[in-house]
Amino acid sequence: MNEYGVVTASGTVRLERLLSGPIERVWDYLTDPKKRGTWLAPGKMELLAGGKVELKFHHADLSAEKEIPERFREKCAGDIPLHGVVTACDPPRLLSYTFGDAGEVTFELKPEGKDVLLVLTHRRLADRETMVSVASGWHSHLAILIDTLNGKEPRPFWTTVTKMEAEYERRLPPA
Repeated sequence: MNEYGVVTASGTVRLERLLSGPIERVWDYLTDPKKRGTWLAPGKMELLAGGKVELKFHHADLSAEKEIPERFREKCAGDIPLHGVVTACDPPRLLSYTFGDAGEVTFELKPEGKDVLLVLTHRRLADRETMVSVASGWHSHLAILIDTLNGKEPRPFWTTVTKMEAEYERRLPPA
């Protein structure tokens, strides 16, 4: 398993993480608004194909780090709503939904003993700049999910995003 996301096709980034299980617990962190809000964003989600998704990103709630870097302030301050539609739902193994106007994200869960393999694939990303942003964002959000599932203090969100942006800028192939 690669620590970093990889490009698997044009406009597609894939990340894999081994998470502390069981699978039903991880599923809850993907689908329960309160639990999802600890690592990504709270909001309503109708768990059926065609169901509505409304995520309300408030990055300051994810870690003790509250200061938003200057370059993110205009785009990421306060509540940032994202609307989508569930494209596939097979509890507790598969969840896909459109991610606003930024493609489609798929979460696949597979039991691995007491742990769970999470495969996150984000498709239909417009360009390399978007791929770098999305990969670094998912990398950072998944790091906080891992901390949360392991009962640890979540790492600083913005510091992690900034570090991962530089790393993905270096790692992702040129357009």
